[in-house]
Amino acid sequence: MTDSSTFTAHNGFTLPVQGLGTYNLRGEAGADSVRQGIELGYRLIDTAFNYENEGAVGWGVAGAAVDAAELIITTKLAGRHHAAERARTALEESRFRLGVDQIDLVLIHWPNPSTGLYVEAWQALIDARDRGLVRQIGVSNFLPEHLERIEQATGVRPVVNQIELHPHFPQQEALAYHREQGILTEAWSPIGRARDVLDEQTIIDIATAHGATPVQTVLAWHRSRGVVAIPKAADPAHQSQNLAANDIVLTSEEVERITALGRADGRLFGADPRTHEEQ
Repeated sequence: MTDSSTFTAHNGFTLPVQGLGTYNLRGEAGADSVRQGIELGYRLIDTAFNYENEGAVGWGVAGAAVDAAELIITTKLAGRHHAAERARTALEESRFRLGVDQIDLVLIHWPNPSTGLYVEAWQALIDARDRGLVRQIGVSNFLPEHLERIEQATGVRPVVNQIELHPHFPQQEALAYHREQGILTEAWSPIGRARDVLDEQTIIDIATAHGATPVQTVLAWHRSRGVVAIPKAADPAHQSQNLAANDIVLTSEEVERITALGRADGRLFGADPRTHEEQ
């Protein structure tokens, strides 16, 4: 069980235990949500080229009463941009939209194995890092076979793998592999299908024991497993409640009880990284 304020990758790069997801936070309202989240305490902000909101995120970052140097802004390279020149241009566009000189962290969004260009995309991220466009590089939705292939081809190991991970899909094997390799695990959709997960009696009972909400309990479960959760929250009250989960310490037995809620069909929309192709 892990209870910490940060997690550290194989190269010394650190992430806070919780970040702010921004999927569907767009326009002025989205920018305001990002700004409010930063001012409430979030230091890791997660977006993607395909979320179509890098501009809103950049605007929120610029408007926050917090030095941008304290933040880690993450974006992701879309599947249609895996070819080297497309990747180079897409990363430059992401930088312009975010309004930064250097992007803190860039991930390959999906491996798209049928297309077969993820090694080329990874090399493009390495090149972007080497020329100072990007600070740190990682991946999303990669399986061990994909992680091993890009490291064998380039000699560079990702610092992060952001994967689907929640109580109905606890990803124990992937998490163990990441720990062995010193790769930080980030969880997208960390609450899963909210009501399905939050109505689980196990989670309700543990939440009651800690004087917490079911959402806070699930977020505390992630931290206890060494996973960076990235819940989306637009409302400041929800953002504050989520951050308060960082103070909840679960027992090993409680963590195991929540992990045991995993299901064989636990994926949210059946997007298996072995076959899923993102555009």
